[in-house]
Amino acid sequence: MKKLIIFSGAGISAESGLSTFRDNGGLWDQYPIEEVATYDAWLKNPKKVTEFYNLRRKNCIEAKPNDAHIKIASLEKNFNVTIVTQNIDDLHERAGSTKIVHLHGEIMKSRSSVSDKTYPINGSKINENDLCPEGHQLRPHVVWFGENVPHMDLAMKLIADADVFVIIGTSLQVYPAAGLIHATKRECLRYIIDPSDITVPSDVIHIKKRGSEGVKELMNLIK
Repeated sequence: MKKLIIFSGAGISAESGLSTFRDNGGLWDQYPIEEVATYDAWLKNPKKVTEFYNLRRKNCIEAKPNDAHIKIASLEKNFNVTIVTQNIDDLHERAGSTKIVHLHGEIMKSRSSVSDKTYPINGSKINENDLCPEGHQLRPHVVWFGENVPHMDLAMKLIADADVFVIIGTSLQVYPAAGLIHATKRECLRYIIDPSDITVPSDVIHIKKRGSEGVKELMNLIK
């Protein structure tokens, strides 16, 4: 089977009603990054940071995979598919995809505040005094600004070995997508699904549609 790597960003989840990083009036407008998305912010006000991610987790639970997620999962019938995602939601998993690398963590898990050990969350909330089995405060399992992206090396290796590479939900104007498009081998077929007018390399096929319609067109092109 050909190796197909999907690199997904926030735009694919927007069709499911989840706010993207740059949405006007979205969660990020209500909560400044420096107050809820850094380790220092968590040390300064863990209650506020925890409540912010509890809200995002609740929104994730209420959201449903959209047609783009479902179509991507169906590609596993004909391709060896791995998804590398910047998204912390679990919509790819719930749509049926089986191999997913989360670069920025997973909202449905908690993490020890002193190690990389992760734990499932029962319901939608981490409470202020919830502790891991070793007795340390639990924090959201997300990569905050200023923290290392732990799976980036794995993502680069997967992309370098891809026969087909698809970017969806994030543009080539934003890193890491802007760099990853150049990590593929020469013979790799490369696509980007983006409804905007963007500049793409001449050998990258631009499917100028939103996620669900774009994946439908992609399936016709690679079948």
